[in-house]
Amino acid sequence: MKIIIAPALLGTFSSIFVRAIPVDDLDTRDSDTRYPYTGPAVPVADWVDPSINGNGKGFPRLVEAPAVVPASSNPTNNINVISLSYLPTGVNIHYQTPFGLDESPLVTWGSSPTDLCNKASGISHTISASNGTTASEVLSFTTARAAGDPKEFTVAVLNDMGYTNAGGTHKQLMKAVDEGVAFAWHGGDLSYADDWYSGILPCEDDWPVCYNGTSTELPGADPIPAEYQVALPKGEIPNQGGPLGGDMSVLYESNWDLWQQWMVNITSKIPYMVLPGNHESTCSEFDGPGNILTAWLNNDEANSTAPESQLTYYSCPPSQRNFTAFQNRFRMPGNETGGVGNFWYSFDYGLAHFITLDSETDLANSPNNIFAADVTGNETLPMANETYVTDSGPFGAIDGSYKDNKAYAQYKWLAKDLASVDRTKTPWIIAMSHRPMYSTQVSSYQAHLRAAWESLMLEYEVDVYLSGHIHWYERLYPMGANSTIDKTSILNNNTYYTNPGLSMTHIINGMAGNVESHSVLEPGQAISNITAVLDQSHYGFSKLTFLNATALTWSFIRGDGADGDDLLLLKRANKTSTFSGPSKTIARRDIASSASISVAASFVLVVLASLAAFIL
Repeated sequence: MKIIIAPALLGTFSSIFVRAIPVDDLDTRDSDTRYPYTGPAVPVADWVDPSINGNGKGFPRLVEAPAVVPASSNPTNNINVISLSYLPTGVNIHYQTPFGLDESPLVTWGSSPTDLCNKASGISHTISASNGTTASEVLSFTTARAAGDPKEFTVAVLNDMGYTNAGGTHKQLMKAVDEGVAFAWHGGDLSYADDWYSGILPCEDDWPVCYNGTSTELPGADPIPAEYQVALPKGEIPNQGGPLGGDMSVLYESNWDLWQQWMVNITSKIPYMVLPGNHESTCSEFDGPGNILTAWLNNDEANSTAPESQLTYYSCPPSQRNFTAFQNRFRMPGNETGGVGNFWYSFDYGLAHFITLDSETDLANSPNNIFAADVTGNETLPMANETYVTDSGPFGAIDGSYKDNKAYAQYKWLAKDLASVDRTKTPWIIAMSHRPMYSTQVSSYQAHLRAAWESLMLEYEVDVYLSGHIHWYERLYPMGANSTIDKTSILNNNTYYTNPGLSMTHIINGMAGNVESHSVLEPGQAISNITAVLDQSHYGFSKLTFLNATALTWSFIRGDGADGDDLLLLKRANKTSTFSGPSKTIARRDIASSASISVAASFVLVVLASLAAFIL
């Protein structure tokens, strides 16, 4: 596929909204509703001011500019979010409005801003509202380079990015976009929407964040950021959040909306590829002190307590379970690459094959339980009290025991995808999931991930495994099976060799910034011998640059623009990857479901209202 730089205009569309209904020919998006939701109609995490829009008494209600500024001073609808992503046949254009339209989704596009002669329409999902929108300005995009294109390119890689503490990362990302980065790859934990309730959770000794104005405490020894010195609003308690209560908002969906609007200057200019993290699964990961969320979400008792924690799968509103927001707010190429939706997929760009994986569900002993792990006796589905609030998935089939990694569709897809890579075209294979396989901060999930994927990745000679989840930057030495350091592949502390089939380079890049702040070593804890570089202080993102078929560079860019770490990764001339398979061929689809549409090649576009479109 040749690269095409294209302009386009987005216009009158119908909106994309979170739904709990299965959609044919699309990744699973259903939310189990056998037991009723019994909490408040709209949970607002502000006891002083529980109103949605805010009355100025409690936490501030943040406002971010929409993707398109309305032409009217009293708009009834608007395009608030625009984002791009790659598909094997081109580019997907996604955008959102608060309300739906009676008209079909539509994108106009062409080879120049003055020749938008093509139209693409698609399937939409709306609520019962119908209002006009202001069309976007003429935008442009660039399709992916064909597999095997030898020219140098750079990818922005990040994980764990909310809003609080992420201002520097955001600034450096926009600079990278202006400098020509090809696309961004965000490895999970987007928006931190599920931290909406942090401002009502009293501080705890076992959680290192306590926002209390001039008495704020954050992990690490670095100075407290100026925004944390702002006094608490009158009546609010010292809490586990930040100056805005939650990461951006005290409402779950508003956190999502605001974060996506904040990111528009990035996501509307380059493809923004995402994958799931733990913060996308549901409205809450755990209860608070005094079981405050059990009292509120289960019993509709605000600012109260409960005798024991009883958060279940059914405690969150139906639209805030089972990765529903994540599934509806993005459009990744899972279906087109044999994977599943936004959860696992792959794509080629130039000399590299990129693999995205789901570390949260769809593997044995996954961090998020599936219902099959909750049932007892002869049950086929669990009782409500047998579930937990983060239960999710599976999003692919399980052909056998849920305790067997090889029974999962994700494992089978990964094996097939790796076997099909043509290393003569894409000599580099880079894989990413949200969670690391190794770290100085050891956790049980790491062994489960290694059991699921490590041997397969080594067998097919994956070069680099990227992750986040831990809120620091950590570059490891090349790691072989069974937690062994491949010392033969270390030229010096900033230069490694690949060792196909025997080791991979592992990098943890969870430092983009969010309301939960940094991860830090426990007092007296030593850095592991597997760790080459550990940064617990600076937020930022990374640049991955493919120089040619035998050399790539990795740089950690701090939020202040300084260079935090550099690595040169080389392929030995006498030891190259031996696995080679046929190039993948993927059937072209004319129309994709769930607010996505197809257009030919890639050109200029104009956005008319709320859908996702893709370029063939």
